[in-house]
Amino acid sequence: MGRGRRDKVHLTVEQREKLEQISRNGYAPAKKILHARILLMCDEGEQGTRKWTDEEIAQALQVHRNTVGRIRQRFLLKGEKPALERSQRNTPPTPPKVDGATEAHIIALCCSDPPSGRADWTIRLLTSELKKRTIVTEISRETVRRTLKKTNYALGKRKDSVSQNEI
Repeated sequence: MGRGRRDKVHLTVEQREKLEQISRNGYAPAKKILHARILLMCDEGEQGTRKWTDEEIAQALQVHRNTVGRIRQRFLLKGEKPALERSQRNTPPTPPKVDGATEAHIIALCCSDPPSGRADWTIRLLTSELKKRTIVTEISRETVRRTLKKTNYALGKRKDSVSQNEI
């Protein structure tokens, strides 16, 4: 038999209307809609139609019973907004490979003369040169390309030279 709820959620009329609107409109993020449905099913106020157990809610919405308990606890302790919204990370899951110093090295390398036998730097050449000079231990061509794009630096276009039309 499913475990009953210890803490009861009592939604106001306004809260219930807002949660129903979120769960019906389909424009909110999927997690927010799911959390709104969980809270609506947890409601034991006068507007609540049926008393659902955590197990029944979990089965109906295809989530784990602990998820239902966590959402309800977050609502009771912190309020409606934290229960609906996903918490933001303080740091990204992987730290950026290119910091300001590395970015400066990439730009300086682009501005320097290309290797002998080459007219211009290519992203592939830049990537191998960065590794050869041990500026970075590992970097992909895409990371180098994104760095150059972010700084609006175009390979092969000499901005500091005088064109034939200007002479």
